[in-house]
Amino acid sequence: MATTIKTAVSIQKSLFDQAESLAQQLNISRSHLFGLAIETFIKAHENQILLEKINQAYSDQPDSTETVLLSKLRKPHRKIVESEW
Repeated sequence: MATTIKTAVSIQKSLFDQAESLAQQLNISRSHLFGLAIETFIKAHENQILLEKINQAYSDQPDSTETVLLSKLRKPHRKIVESEW
């Protein structure tokens, strides 16, 4: 069983009221709702960091050597693709 830690947080009353209402609707404790919310937020943040790393990895433009090579490969590749279709 996972260890739980008791903590206190300060939030606006309107947000507390919404959380209380939602917890009742979902038939879960307020603590469980807060735990789910934090878990969801952390996963979304981790996904955002991963997306930024992926975008960074694919953001570089080909250098002049790669551009020349790509232009030389374009015609033979086209012939191969056209012969398949």
